[in-house]
Amino acid sequence: MGEMEDLRVTECTRCPALVESRSQIVNGVGPEDADLLFVGEGPGANEDQQGEPFVGRSGSVLDDGLRTVGLARADVRITNCVRCRPPENRDPTTEELEHCRGYLEREIDRLDPEVIVTLGKVPSEHLLERSVAVTKEAGSLEEVRIGDTPRRVLLCVHPAATLYDRSQEETFENALQRAAELAGVADSESGQTRLDGF
Repeated sequence: MGEMEDLRVTECTRCPALVESRSQIVNGVGPEDADLLFVGEGPGANEDQQGEPFVGRSGSVLDDGLRTVGLARADVRITNCVRCRPPENRDPTTEELEHCRGYLEREIDRLDPEVIVTLGKVPSEHLLERSVAVTKEAGSLEEVRIGDTPRRVLLCVHPAATLYDRSQEETFENALQRAAELAGVADSESGQTRLDGF
């Protein structure tokens, strides 16, 4: 089926279309005891090439957003719902999401994060198991059972949304700020000054 070493999937052929379109399996990155776990949808072209989630333009947006709330990329764990690039960057199918679900659950279990942040519609709907209006619901926190454990899931827009729609920038940053505070990793100093507008 597929093999997982630690948190890395080393080989998997469950999804024929994705085996066809990927150049490699893209695993999560970041500390295995991070308090914050970010979950995206799946790898795009850059991620597929470099073997790391969120490395293209949306990766820069995510890195900048993290810095704004006093976090570095190295402090958090970043992974995806599916670990192989779907052809033409289409959304992963329900079946593909299901095939990869066990890997994601094992990563979440091992990590035991304080907060899971879903980046965009696909991961939000996948973990909440309902339809999500992500722009409206960004920043809201839900408790969800994942595997056998209740987890705190914070909804967030996809970083790329801020590139197409500037009004999403604030939504994105507010969600990141809330995630940092909930995980107890916020640099409260910078939080204060920003709230007072200096």
